[in-house]
Amino acid sequence: MSLQAELAIRPHDEDGKRRQILDGAMRVFLDKGFDAASMSEIARAAGVSKGTLYVYFEDKQSLFDAIVQERCHIHAERVFEFDHTDHAVEEVLTRLGIDFATVMCRPENFSGVRAVIAIAERMPELGRKFYETGPLLAINKLAAYLDAQVAAGVLVIEDTEIAAAQFIDAVLATLFKPMLFNYETATPERIDYVVDIAVRMFMAAYRAR
Repeated sequence: MSLQAELAIRPHDEDGKRRQILDGAMRVFLDKGFDAASMSEIARAAGVSKGTLYVYFEDKQSLFDAIVQERCHIHAERVFEFDHTDHAVEEVLTRLGIDFATVMCRPENFSGVRAVIAIAERMPELGRKFYETGPLLAINKLAAYLDAQVAAGVLVIEDTEIAAAQFIDAVLATLFKPMLFNYETATPERIDYVVDIAVRMFMAAYRAR
């Protein structure tokens, strides 16, 4: 999915002007990074005055924070949705793994991740919110599905939170970090291969005997 397509996914409770600002700010942050971006440039890209910009957002950090949280929610809500009555765990995890790895390995996503990493040390609250609305939300949603499968007797898992985190990390193994550091790009064939191994490893560990 292109950046333009992702920007078109709009929460229903946001008014048009705020949406306009977020879209313009996203373009500036992706182009220049957090530190180099200015509120003046964001206002121009969004087609609003600086005064209007400050009506909606106190400063650049609060604007960046809103964008990061929104993108995390978009990815988590679109990918980590489960039918807890679906006990075909292997098929569910395969679909999840491929969808999640595909989303995470889109080149346009890495500028935002790198920007968060770069400023998390001096803005720890932003880093914490990024984790809560992205990785932690995904872990909790998968853990809830795994809890349902344990209750149904399909899986035997001592700690579903850890199991969920293990699976999420496993489907990104050799995919996400090489792209994060501009080493190589993940192909669909490689994603399928890695996810297949991750699912087989998970089922071997946790399938009810």
